[in-house]
Amino acid sequence: MNIHEYQAKALFEKYGVPVPKGAAATTPEDFVTALAQLPEGPTMVKSQIHAGGRGKGTFTDGFKGGVKFCKTKQEAKDLAGKMLGNTLVTLQTGPAGRKVQTVYFTVASSIKKEYYLAILLDRATSMPVIVASTEGGVEIEKVAHETPEKITKVLVDPAYGLADYQVRELIFKLGFTGAEAKNAGKLIRNLYNCFWDTDAAMVEVNPLITTPEGEVLALDAKVSFDDNALYRHPDIVALRDLNEEDPKEIEASKHALNYIALDGNIACLVNGAGLAMSTMDIIKHFGGTPANFLDVGGGASKEQVVAAFKIILGDKNVKGILVNIFGGIMDCNVIAQGIVEAVKEVGLKLPLVVRLEGNNVTAGKATLAASGLTLTSGDTMADAAQKIVKLVA
Repeated sequence: MNIHEYQAKALFEKYGVPVPKGAAATTPEDFVTALAQLPEGPTMVKSQIHAGGRGKGTFTDGFKGGVKFCKTKQEAKDLAGKMLGNTLVTLQTGPAGRKVQTVYFTVASSIKKEYYLAILLDRATSMPVIVASTEGGVEIEKVAHETPEKITKVLVDPAYGLADYQVRELIFKLGFTGAEAKNAGKLIRNLYNCFWDTDAAMVEVNPLITTPEGEVLALDAKVSFDDNALYRHPDIVALRDLNEEDPKEIEASKHALNYIALDGNIACLVNGAGLAMSTMDIIKHFGGTPANFLDVGGGASKEQVVAAFKIILGDKNVKGILVNIFGGIMDCNVIAQGIVEAVKEVGLKLPLVVRLEGNNVTAGKATLAASGLTLTSGDTMADAAQKIVKLVA
């Protein structure tokens, strides 16, 4: 789960991570109240969407830049009016863009130098890793590609936590001295506590800045959380902005289905994440393009299968459906019953290819055969993939 910058900074403040003073607004009437909380002078106004590249983005009406520096609060108010309710298109949103429903005003900080700092999970070691660089304010991928020696990585033993010597190593590698070193050390430790306590998947500050006065501030903030741990954090769940999520993915979460929308036209309904990814791969192998990742899990009910079909058909780009089930815990006949009920309920007119194998497969195939539905059977995964690709071509 992702949250907005203004929410992430409020979380940072809770953990003692310094950020520029700011206030958010969701209506033009809120602009005055929000700006009244800030001192007069240079002010930043920032569009709040779940996507990067806001500063270089363009609104659909031609207005450029979702992050603007303003000399006065009045200028910030005027520019916020051009952003709120407008649709911002960035490299990460795709051509459809995202509608800006919140703007965030912050004090414009004096920047001495910019750095990069992030904490995430290193899957190779199953340990948190702190990634830092003296090259902040730019894409970290570009730094990794062009000047990898400027990136420092520190693995943290989760059983021990962040050690003092590791904090000192980071301070040394980033070149902090004097008051900056002291402030940076405190920020790094507090940021790690925030990451660990909230079960975050990633905490990223780009840029982390120093000011002429020796302050070290998180000028930007990006935080995402492990969905599997959200049950432990109702306060974080309350930050979820459904306006920033695909309606199909929201509906899938209500039925405990793992669904991610993609850009293709062949919908997939599969049990098991590994099989789902393999199914997407084989569709691509035979020249098709998957419309989604959809894992119904190892013990899906008939009702979940019906819900999955409805979600799939909510995607106007879908031209055909491939059901690929390998029954272990899953009962193939339960899937078959769900398919029959779903097709009859929604009146499916698209090509449907079904491949069933494993637990109770004979009963499952019999249920489909007796249903009278118009569908194509696949003997193997490759056979099923080839058939659905041909049917939607």
